[in-house]
Amino acid sequence: MKPTVGFLVVLGLGITAIYFSQRREKPTTVSANGLVAMMANAQRDLTRAPMRVTRLSDGEEIAIGNQLAQEYLQSAGKLTPEEQGLEGYVQRVGGMVAAHAHRRLPYSFHLVPDRNMINAFSLPGGAVYVGEGLTTLMTSEDQLAVVLGHEVEHIDHYHCVERVQIEARLRHLQLDIVGALLQIPLAVWEAGYNKDEEMEADREGIRLAVLGAYSPYGAVSLFEKFGKLQKEYVIHAETPEDELSELAMQSLEGYFRSHPQPSERLAQANSLIAQEGWQDRKAQRAFRVEYEVRNGEYMR
Repeated sequence: MKPTVGFLVVLGLGITAIYFSQRREKPTTVSANGLVAMMANAQRDLTRAPMRVTRLSDGEEIAIGNQLAQEYLQSAGKLTPEEQGLEGYVQRVGGMVAAHAHRRLPYSFHLVPDRNMINAFSLPGGAVYVGEGLTTLMTSEDQLAVVLGHEVEHIDHYHCVERVQIEARLRHLQLDIVGALLQIPLAVWEAGYNKDEEMEADREGIRLAVLGAYSPYGAVSLFEKFGKLQKEYVIHAETPEDELSELAMQSLEGYFRSHPQPSERLAQANSLIAQEGWQDRKAQRAFRVEYEVRNGEYMR
């Protein structure tokens, strides 16, 4: 369907809705802003429809993800024994969560060894990355499970692979040419998604965490922490309790720009807990990394 035709269809539906609302005995007010929002949302879905129709197969998505992941691995340095221990911890928790994803993809979990990186991102096909700086803000394993579940759901719900198709179209890249997609910078994956997709990843990521035997209150405590950090470092409404480097503060500001407001995420988490009857699942596990080093080498 051409965009113009789609727009006219949506416009006709909106006018019809107003007409019938006026015929009710108790008329319902339909604001102009509400109508415009409805039209904008429908038009957005229309523009996304071709992506769904031409969706890549899982095999194609995995191959693309492997190309992108290989580029990232080449730019990453060797991990210290402490960083390897933390990555092993991330992999263990990630495996518990990803086991309950709908799509059976080769999910893998990696640490970005940068204490200034307060973010996490995922690539098509199953690779998930979490910044070391984000892990330093966590006080429970359940918080880590929620973050990893969020990233898994960006993959599970096709957000990542649709991003590939959109970027390829904008950059005039051929999806079937090996190496062409390496022109897409990794910053694209760190930039976040639209609000609906981010909220969906939150909601379904919490479900994955709960299925993995973690507490949904990991999300509550994490979003409360984010809200506090936003007041301290972005809005400057409170005096910071922790000292962050300039690069870490820039990363934190970028995270808040690319994600919904912490208050909205917190409200959705509490609503989901009430809806699912998870109020008794408050106990959280301590964030505890254990590893062994022999002769300066990390031992699994």
